[in-house]
Amino acid sequence: MGSSPTRIDGDLFLAAQAVAQTQSRSAAQQIDHWARIGRELEASPRVTNEAVRLVLAGQASYDTLSEESQAVVRATWEERIAEQLDRLNLTAELTAVGDPWVEGDAAGEMVVRRPRSTRP
Repeated sequence: MGSSPTRIDGDLFLAAQAVAQTQSRSAAQQIDHWARIGRELEASPRVTNEAVRLVLAGQASYDTLSEESQAVVRATWEERIAEQLDRLNLTAELTAVGDPWVEGDAAGEMVVRRPRSTRP
């Protein structure tokens, strides 16, 4: 079966490149390897999908899950966090309300940003 192009998160790709070097794989092969492990993990009888769903919904404790189920929960949390970060645009939000903010520049120095105020 051939391969299909897909978008990969930059951090995931960099992690795959780093691990791939130690495993004599390409980054693409490493990502494929991780995907196969994930597929098998989710299909494992030791992973209780209902228990995972309850933890993700905040209705059960993470600590009660098996190690395999905890791995599925952690992967899901990482995906959800990445999605939220992709949608986050604090510069636009702070500019819209006219609030200043502080950030680090390329040299690590603190810079205060002040949006152009339209307030009287």
